[in-house]
Amino acid sequence: MNIHDLIEDSATLANLCSRLAQSPFVTVDTEFMRENSYYPELCLIQIADENEAAAIDPMAPDIDLAPLLDLLVNNEDVLKVFHAGGQDLEIVYNMTGKTPHPLFDTQIAAMALGQGEQIGYSNLVDAYLNVQIDKGARFTDWSRRPLDKRQLDYAIADVTHLSKIFPKMLNKLRKTGRGNWLNEEMERLGDPSNYFNDPDAAWRRVRVNSRKADVLGRLKSLARWRELEAQGKNLPRGRIVKDETLADIASHPPKKQGDLPKVRGLSGAWGGNDIGGRLMAAIADAEPLPDAEMPSKGDRKPSLGKEGALVADLLKLLLKIRAREISVAARLLARSDDLEALAAGQRDQLPVLEGWRYEQFGRDAVALVEGRLGFTVRGGKLKMTRTEEDECDTPQS
Repeated sequence: MNIHDLIEDSATLANLCSRLAQSPFVTVDTEFMRENSYYPELCLIQIADENEAAAIDPMAPDIDLAPLLDLLVNNEDVLKVFHAGGQDLEIVYNMTGKTPHPLFDTQIAAMALGQGEQIGYSNLVDAYLNVQIDKGARFTDWSRRPLDKRQLDYAIADVTHLSKIFPKMLNKLRKTGRGNWLNEEMERLGDPSNYFNDPDAAWRRVRVNSRKADVLGRLKSLARWRELEAQGKNLPRGRIVKDETLADIASHPPKKQGDLPKVRGLSGAWGGNDIGGRLMAAIADAEPLPDAEMPSKGDRKPSLGKEGALVADLLKLLLKIRAREISVAARLLARSDDLEALAAGQRDQLPVLEGWRYEQFGRDAVALVEGRLGFTVRGGKLKMTRTEEDECDTPQS
């Protein structure tokens, strides 16, 4: 494979992207810093196909990333391959308002192949290539320049290894017939709405011990204010005001700005500065949270009761058994919330009762809830047993 020198100019990048646009897939990774900012600070982009690989310096003076971004978000002919790519997708979304498409995530694919719930990249490389990654450069400050050869070698290996792993993984998926299982997961991962930080929804991330409409209304207004302050200043939310302070103010709002220094977590300067004034304006603008936005009790989880909780436990046991039988990560088959909803009697709009999940697990899960499936121990192993009625209804394989 041809490993290029660090790309720091627009012409070289445009030529690379023109060649990569002819490839069936590219593997992509990014290095970034976000400890001191609201938005991740993009420091390095790595990309490869089966023939060549390069690291691109987005911090280079006057470099035009447009050809690369066009390849990632507008070229439907090239599959973009990531590993645990959520944060990489967030960066691309912040730059373009779009996410890479079509998309493939090797961590999610590994779940369909029974390689664990969230296999790490180094373990994936070891499993497929029998290569142990040197993690010495893992905690590099990627924003510092210049980057030395060891750092660049470490970074670019992420995509060169992935370009060898992806075809092997794809071949296994084809042999097992599980490729279609991943379509829904990839579309969900690539949904741009996942990466839009809506200021009006920011309050839902803040814990507050109240269900009063006036308190939640203030929390919504305050969280919106904080989100906009953080975005405008490009600072982490907690650098503006911490969650617990925001919740405290929502529950016990100060009557005037001069009272702000009495709030735990705020300094004396808040009593007279501009940001303190904007905080007070957010309180003044707050309205009680409408009924339609009020969170339901129990964080929207269904009311199970004691018997329902036992049924949910049995469903979780069934999930473990089935995941082991077909060698797939249990988390890919069903999530705990779905099982609890099923145990509580819900049947509509549950992913576990749709498509391949229903065929592999959901049908048996419903049979268990309805008393047509049970458990027994045979030869020291836990097995599923069906009633005669269910055996008649179950399609023969």
